Amino acid sequence: METLKGKQVIIVGATGSIGAHTAKLISGSGAIVYITGRDAQKLSQLAEELTIPRERVFEMDITDEIVVNNTIQQILTITPNIDILVNAAGIGIIKPMETLSTEDFTKTIQINLFGSFYLAKAVLPAMKLVKKGLIINIPGVLGKVPMAGAAAYSASKYGLVGMMQSIREELKRTDIRITNLFLGGVDSAFWDNIDLRVQREKMIQSEEAAKAIWFLCQQPISGVVSEMVLQPFNHQAI
Repeated sequence: METLKGKQVIIVGATGSIGAHTAKLISGSGAIVYITGRDAQKLSQLAEELTIPRERVFEMDITDEIVVNNTIQQILTITPNIDILVNAAGIGIIKPMETLSTEDFTKTIQINLFGSFYLAKAVLPAMKLVKKGLIINIPGVLGKVPMAGAAAYSASKYGLVGMMQSIREELKRTDIRITNLFLGGVDSAFWDNIDLRVQREKMIQSEEAAKAIWFLCQQPISGVVSEMVLQPFNHQAI
């Protein structure tokens, strides 16, 4: 496994439970971590806990391309290299078609797909200059196997998977790696506003999901983990 010590790592969505635990693990492994999120208070608390200096903390709305570009450019004034981008930002709206609004659908696509597009487009030029880097996205298993009520979410995640696979083809002559982590049910805020009876105590814990990301950040130089699937034994609706 490749060491994380000294690596320049951006964690988008660091204010979420998975993102925060990921930041702790990667920072604890000696990486130089940059954190972004929409919640300024949570960002500040996380930065204080991990002793991340203010210049490496960015309030960022992933749906605003100008803000995303400006954030990445600010990071590139601190370091010329971005070794790893972890995109842990996202939204989940699970509703049947009769209650799924156009606003729900648009918001899901904007955050999960367009936001990921803005990020990739912003970081790839710097990675291409040195012909190396790693981008990790988290499509979730609903980006591989859909379920009832997930029309918006699966559309956004299937789109993300297809987009990153296409980008991977463009990068074949470089050592830039694209990894998709297909997570099953994770006991996180994702489920707080979803009207679906599930057994959250049987879900993957956020800390364990973060360990999977931490592991993927240490892929060997000689290979790439194109995708990983991690899901609980059973958390079906009850």
